[in-house]
Amino acid sequence: MRLLLVEDDRMIGESLCEALTGDNHVVDWVRDGRAAELALDAGCYDLVLLDLGLPKKQGLAVLRDYRACGGMVPVLVITARDSVSDRVIGLDAGADDYLVKPFDLDELFARTRALLRRPAGRAQSLIIHGALTLDPVNHEAWLHGQRLTVSAREFALLQVLLSPPGRVWSATQLEEKLYGWGRDIGSNTIEVYIYHLRKKLGADFIRNVRGVGYKLGEP
Repeated sequence: MRLLLVEDDRMIGESLCEALTGDNHVVDWVRDGRAAELALDAGCYDLVLLDLGLPKKQGLAVLRDYRACGGMVPVLVITARDSVSDRVIGLDAGADDYLVKPFDLDELFARTRALLRRPAGRAQSLIIHGALTLDPVNHEAWLHGQRLTVSAREFALLQVLLSPPGRVWSATQLEEKLYGWGRDIGSNTIEVYIYHLRKKLGADFIRNVRGVGYKLGEP
């Protein structure tokens, strides 16, 4: 899934980018509040990780303005501000969760997965669509109960198509979900991944919607 990290500390930002990328996320990183607003206006994100003590515009102001404009992407505040009043203010400003630095990466991953489940209306970690089951925690897939070998990009593509499964996605939208800034993307990259997934899952599992894009077939 594609995440926006808003963190001004270079060492923390680099560490979080590396960790979240290792957890099979695509991460765009900005270091001030104004850049965060520009990224939110232009990007297609599944989750925002937002520090509060930012240059140019404070994180709380970014969050309040984003919610006031109708922004619906889940926001996880990550900050050193640890008082109860700070947490209450952050949550009331529109944050979906609040994590105090320093934190354990496993907890960050778990909170990230929990927030990513909410827009899809899922309470459990496993994603089930007919005979296909995805486990985002361990990045494993099964078809008819048999372990399925998929690449990291194929797994990510299935996650997007399954959130929610009835949505039609254009190739451009799928590229935005699977790739961050500054990545060279071939003109038929998405088509190649879909071709390989159809070979593994069946020709009708991912369907073309003429002139629009792709969607999952009925389970």
